[in-house]
Amino acid sequence: MNEIRRFRRALTEAATGRADPAGATATARELTGAVRAVVLVEGHSDQAALDTLAARHGRDLDAEGIAVVPLGGATNIGRFLDVCGPPGLGLPVAGLCDIGEERHFRRHLTRVGLTSCGGLEALGFFVCAADLEDELIRALGPDGVRQVIDAQGESRPFHTFQGQPAQRERPVAHQLRRFLGTHSGRKAQYAQALVAQVDLARVPRPLAGLLTHLA
Repeated sequence: MNEIRRFRRALTEAATGRADPAGATATARELTGAVRAVVLVEGHSDQAALDTLAARHGRDLDAEGIAVVPLGGATNIGRFLDVCGPPGLGLPVAGLCDIGEERHFRRHLTRVGLTSCGGLEALGFFVCAADLEDELIRALGPDGVRQVIDAQGESRPFHTFQGQPAQRERPVAHQLRRFLGTHSGRKAQYAQALVAQVDLARVPRPLAGLLTHLA
């Protein structure tokens, strides 16, 4: 396991109180020399999307010392900032969140002393309109997303999903968003697959902005 992966695991254990938080914090501290920045994202799908976009640009974030860390939910942002941000290890931080969770990020960034007259983006934190799935669906268009679903071998499950009473009368874009978010494994699967297919000139602004910030 490389140093960034070890750091990511230690940070998560320290912030969530798993196993031995004090020991995990000590391990994370020992590894800070390998860490250039910590990117706090809501879940594994955001991590998959960012890693995939970086790879398309010929970048390996782990190799660059950038630890992309899923929070396991936006409400955990405060715990992670306490460990890796100004109150703790003092590492540079950045992140990605949905607009509905922006308030959690903003409140805790302010609490630990990270503010800017330029707003969240000036701090390296980018906000998706609705969520990342919505951003990607708009970037590829419904037909483009359907093609990705076909390539993933899930045309039949999607057709079955469309036939559910709660979905029949809804726009295709809404059906697609709900289908992609039906469980966490599918969200990560399609975050990677959709980013792999999107035209680089049409990458959602929050995702593109975050990667540029990490240059």
